[in-house]
Amino acid sequence: MRNTAMNPVQRGKLAIAAAAIGVGLLSVTGCGFVNAQQTTHQYSASDGIKADLGSLQLRNILIVASGENEPGRVIGAVFNTSSTDATLTMSGANGAQTEIPVKANSETYLNDTTDAAILSTAGVIPGGLTPITIRSGSDSATVNVPVVDGTLPEYAKYLPSTPTPTPTSTSTSSATPTESAAAGH
Repeated sequence: MRNTAMNPVQRGKLAIAAAAIGVGLLSVTGCGFVNAQQTTHQYSASDGIKADLGSLQLRNILIVASGENEPGRVIGAVFNTSSTDATLTMSGANGAQTEIPVKANSETYLNDTTDAAILSTAGVIPGGLTPITIRSGSDSATVNVPVVDGTLPEYAKYLPSTPTPTPTSTSTSSATPTESAAAGH
């Protein structure tokens, strides 16, 4: 029978190898232990926000406006998971308000194929968040909605058109050329 006992040098090499493997395993698995997994955190992977209000689910909601005191168009999607029609009321700064009807078990996309949902004022400059109260039936909540402008081409078509003032006629002198010439002598 052969003696398989290790000498001290072999035991030392084995201990160093085991320690190196252990450190290697810890460094590979340590990232998942220290850092939070992004797949377990739900967030809106878009420019808009997501909010739930009773049976209504708001997705990618944002406001497109050219300035703080300018009209703002609400874009995004509203899903109704109930068997009855609903109306979503959005109220913002300075009494601005718009209503969005949503059919039962359906969705309403606030884009260029639907009637525009316009707030009379955006409430903040583009790039900011404006508090909006959302209400449907007895459910209500306040959410901070981002305001963007037409800098990005995908939002430029949603800028509400501001009414252009109608030109007024300017008054002209009623003096005739001969009267003007006589006045100059």
